[in-house]
Amino acid sequence: MPKLEIDGKLVEVAQGATVMDAAHKLGIFVPHFCYHKKLSIAANCRMCLVEVEKAPKPMPACATPVADGMKVQTQSPVAKTAQNGVMEFLLINHPLDCPICDQGGECQLQDLAVGYGASASRYQEEKRVVLHKDVGPLVAAEEMSRCIQCTRCVRFGQEVAGVMELGMIGRGEHAEIVAFVGKTVDSELSGNMIDLCPVGALTSKPFRYSARTWELSRRKSVSPHDGLGANLVVQVRQGRVMRVLPLENEAINECWLSDKDRFSYEGLNAPDRLTRPMLRRDGKLEEVDWEVALQHAAAGLQDAGVLASPHATLEELHLAGKLGAADFRLRHSDFAGDGRRQGIPWLGMPIAELGNLDRVLVVGSFLRKDHPLIAQRLRQAAKKGAQIHVLHSVDDDWLMPLASKTIVAPSALAQAIAAFKDRLAGANNAAVLLGNFAQQHPQAAQIHAAAQALGVKLGFLGEAANSVGGYVAGLPTGGGLPAVLGKKSVLLLNVEPQLDCADPQTLRGASFVVNLTAWKSDVGDVLLPIAPFTETAGTFVNTEGRAQSFQATVAPPGETRPAWKVLRVLGTLLGKPGFGFDTIEEVRQACLGGRDVAALLSNAIDPEVRSSWSIAGIQRIAEVPIYFADPLVRRAPALQETRDAQPPRAWMNARLLQKLGVAPGQPLIVRQGEGSARLAAALDDQLPDDCVRVAAAHASTAGLGPMFGSVELQKAPMEKVA
Repeated sequence: MPKLEIDGKLVEVAQGATVMDAAHKLGIFVPHFCYHKKLSIAANCRMCLVEVEKAPKPMPACATPVADGMKVQTQSPVAKTAQNGVMEFLLINHPLDCPICDQGGECQLQDLAVGYGASASRYQEEKRVVLHKDVGPLVAAEEMSRCIQCTRCVRFGQEVAGVMELGMIGRGEHAEIVAFVGKTVDSELSGNMIDLCPVGALTSKPFRYSARTWELSRRKSVSPHDGLGANLVVQVRQGRVMRVLPLENEAINECWLSDKDRFSYEGLNAPDRLTRPMLRRDGKLEEVDWEVALQHAAAGLQDAGVLASPHATLEELHLAGKLGAADFRLRHSDFAGDGRRQGIPWLGMPIAELGNLDRVLVVGSFLRKDHPLIAQRLRQAAKKGAQIHVLHSVDDDWLMPLASKTIVAPSALAQAIAAFKDRLAGANNAAVLLGNFAQQHPQAAQIHAAAQALGVKLGFLGEAANSVGGYVAGLPTGGGLPAVLGKKSVLLLNVEPQLDCADPQTLRGASFVVNLTAWKSDVGDVLLPIAPFTETAGTFVNTEGRAQSFQATVAPPGETRPAWKVLRVLGTLLGKPGFGFDTIEEVRQACLGGRDVAALLSNAIDPEVRSSWSIAGIQRIAEVPIYFADPLVRRAPALQETRDAQPPRAWMNARLLQKLGVAPGQPLIVRQGEGSARLAAALDDQLPDDCVRVAAAHASTAGLGPMFGSVELQKAPMEKVA
């Protein structure tokens, strides 16, 4: 390992390290713009020029490999002169509009200009102007004159997101960052470009001109969406969540956030927030006092079932499970594994270990949309040589090199797993990962057993923030979801059943419904306003079994109350034992009971387990679109303007289109059970024969039946124009 001296300090670094790496190890700051620890080296800003002994000119610290005995000066007159000169060049064309720049107060160029810039410019020429770009509803490129061509955004797209959506055209002073002609930035990780931009060229479109960074207080939190449990910084002004940024945690989300985690905060301030209890009288909902609402709810909840969201906190799920038959696996359709599984299904390894796998089989997963940051880790593994194999019913582009891809109808998914045994054999570190589609499948237990039989690591990609935490909380109870569906009285905990359940008609047999929700709803005889994750304390247990607790970041509006307190009162009114809690810490302690969550985790299942499911005719393939997965993202306006939020269509291959006599774009009637939906036909020639891809969790398809099953398709009659 080479040893070198930087500013008189000795340091030893790994072979191949750069001067910048060595400086960071010593804690020495070297100014830079284009350099980022997660991106490739570009060396195009030249701000990190340093003096290297015997070198004929200053050298870029980010691109200069260390050599044994090297002596480097970062603050010498030669280095300072070079750095000051680079800063002067950067400011020649940069607008002097810091007071109105949306990046003001958190701008890297602004900060470094104080130490490395002159008090006045020697240049009197007109500054260049670069026209603004419209790159979509999330990222604002309104002030591209501020761009310093560091290319961080370009490299992020290529190397991390997996798709080059931005690039540079022109040369010299005519160089500028652009999107492809007629295209927008649509990656599910696009918001990270905002964090990476060192100037005010790329900013957050939803946050633009709404607050200054010094006006915001900062609170740590945890994402309530997918099973990753990304760490967040929630920024607040005057009791309102204004912005969400990543909190760096190398073991979980590194320094990234998915767009769902970053922009869903807009839903917290949705106009349909429920702030007072409501009671249905004569078919109409009326606002009432908490006491009246709770008494009415308790009177109707004797022998009730509970449908709880897997996005609810550990403490809320624990209390919900004590009210009676309860379950959180709302989109699951196979419960044959209950009682034949050991422990709690989980990822099977730490999240960080995903990048070290050398062979991976992913079964039944819309990976990029269901788990954007897990997809990113597997993308980095694939770039290092890992073999990624895919078994699924759709052929989406994962934006990574794949060793093999097998696309089969949903009915053939379980039987197809065995064929991968030879492809995983002989690997030093192999794993099979079961995605949301596999876990929600009517043969989920059989898929689990077949994956276990491959003889490698087995992991479950947790669908929601508490897909593991729900089991830790003690759910399912009293027979689980099948038992709940047989109840006449049902309590909903943060659930919109027509969008969050495997069958949108889940509540068809219920005569009395109490809805604990943060938003107004037509579902329920009693509506009780509860706090979303930013307004309550709680715990999420992520897919690797890591329990992460958080505190409220803002006060609840109106008469909204934390759900755990509402459940505690309901339990007391119903005479249930074990509801005498005064603090959320007491609830958490009662739930965990001093147990180590890691000791509860296991992916073992009885290998003889079988799931009964027969299907004929045209099979439905249903995904849950990324921005319709839970009530919060469904209410985020910017996310609903993205390409991923477009209304569902009926996707099928050319053979099925021809059989139906329908062309792409023509309307179809999709019938499933007693329900139907009118959708436009669309062509996807990679889909299996006699299969139609129709998304769930959307208002336009909520009239259909379960996510898995057979459907009928027919050409829709043309609508009459008045």
